[in-house]
Amino acid sequence: MTLDEELDRIFTVRDRNDIQPTIDALLPILAEHPADARVLYEVGGAYDTAGKEQTARSFYEQALRAGLSGDLLRRCYVQYGSTLRNLGEFARSVEVFERARQDFPDSPSLAVFQAISLHASSRFDEAVASLLEVVVEGVESPDIERYKPSIRGNAAYIRSLSTSAQPAEQHNTR
Repeated sequence: MTLDEELDRIFTVRDRNDIQPTIDALLPILAEHPADARVLYEVGGAYDTAGKEQTARSFYEQALRAGLSGDLLRRCYVQYGSTLRNLGEFARSVEVFERARQDFPDSPSLAVFQAISLHASSRFDEAVASLLEVVVEGVESPDIERYKPSIRGNAAYIRSLSTSAQPAEQHNTR
């Protein structure tokens, strides 16, 4: 069985409500492959699911340095950025999502989680604008289709509010 097949097997039987058996299954693989980007990412994800964000953060950072690519990189960005937000590192979380959106500009999941981090950073206008853009780009519905130009215009206007506001004004409006 290949390493990828073994990891896939472990996640096929994973129970998100009892993640410790998954962690226990991953640790021997980590010992055998301590520098493998996917292994590091998957271990981080398991710890993240267990609510051990600080441990997860370390594994995500190692996985990114080890050279994740493709969809695993996109998924790691979502989880790492969210973990940073959960740890209260809002500015760093937003930075991660900004980088991720450069690498994956068409990813609706990254856009949504970026909006959550923007909101957590009290950047409400940017958060709403980002979500409106996700709707315009990702929701296929005759009802939305009719209003896409208006939604885009509103997103641009709301985003302009955040870029034109002075930092002191933003602080005073909270």
